[in-house]
Amino acid sequence: MGRVTDATEAEARFRRVFAHLGEVTAYARRRGSPDPDSIAAEAMTIAWRKLGELPDDDPRPWLFATARNLLLAEWRQRSSSSETSADTARVAHGFEPAPEVRALDPELLAGLRSLTSRDREALLLVAWEDLSPSLAARSLGISQTAFRVRLHRARRRLQLALAAKSAKPSIHCLEVEER
Repeated sequence: MGRVTDATEAEARFRRVFAHLGEVTAYARRRGSPDPDSIAAEAMTIAWRKLGELPDDDPRPWLFATARNLLLAEWRQRSSSSETSADTARVAHGFEPAPEVRALDPELLAGLRSLTSRDREALLLVAWEDLSPSLAARSLGISQTAFRVRLHRARRRLQLALAAKSAKPSIHCLEVEER
């Protein structure tokens, strides 16, 4: 964690953090936030307030963890409001990504939806957010070893879900004629 000693250094450091605004916005958008710009702006506001606590090498894990917490708060707030809808509950408890993500292979999306949120986040931090396993572990607040195990298991579960989906016989093949 770096210490910020003067205003000029703080400004320069924040510029390096702020350079990741687009990545944080994309993170929130891909996870189905109705207002990803607001999530990213709030994450940057928090980053400015806690600038001295951010890691010196790569702030993305910290920014993604902050954005994840803001998304969870957004979903809790939306689900507790009087305007709760089935869509809100599905986003909060399942996986309802942004429209451009939903354009992916439907079987892949079904496979991702079948995973737990922990498994899905491990995969997405590496695949979509382009974090190394060590940076993804930092974002989740777990050890590198624990993350590598989680990632391995998540990949295996996704692979099994995709294999089961493609190997699933049609219901018509399972029907037996009774005479």
